[in-house]
Amino acid sequence: MPEAMKSQTSKRSITIAGRKTSVNLEDAFWYALRRIASNRGMTIGGLVTAIDSERQHGNLSSAIRLFVLGSDFRAREASQNAGGLANATVPIAKHGY
Repeated sequence: MPEAMKSQTSKRSITIAGRKTSVNLEDAFWYALRRIASNRGMTIGGLVTAIDSERQHGNLSSAIRLFVLGSDFRAREASQNAGGLANATVPIAKHGY
């Protein structure tokens, strides 16, 4: 059986509601999080604070990943509804992020 590849993650410190915490995410998620924050005129810390305040369970890293994936899906869905992606995938479930 082939050995499973481990994903490369980067740990970064973020201040959330006045407290420092560290978050481990893959580089692609850090990149997407920066872009989403920039598009919303927010800092990464501000965006992560909002994600943290709305998460219902799971750890912060998982909540951030779900938020990023949900944001990407909504962007693709909007593009498809505007005549963009003809073969976009359909989600199994939507999250309230």
